Amino acid sequence: MRQQIHVVLPKQQEFQLAVDEATPMTREEARNWLDGQFVALDCEPLRASGKVLSADKVLRVAESADPSLYADPVWSHDFARAVSVMLGKPSIRIDVPAMAVTY
Repeated sequence: MRQQIHVVLPKQQEFQLAVDEATPMTREEARNWLDGQFVALDCEPLRASGKVLSADKVLRVAESADPSLYADPVWSHDFARAVSVMLGKPSIRIDVPAMAVTY
């Protein structure tokens, strides 16, 4: 089954990322990849408590990533695989201007 990740960025930029089962990522690999990107992109937690939920982490990484990263086939492929594993839904919409992740 192909999974779809739709990312909406400010200035009406949108990216459609597809994930297929041919290149699976384990949950631990996905968590480690997102954690690494969260740190590398200097993301800040959404909650004052400092607790970071998976959807919050995905949203902050999506927000902090430069649009050129979405054009990079390696980064965008890894992002899509990690998001799909961490959120576990066949269709995911990450709307950065609205600060929302929907399924």
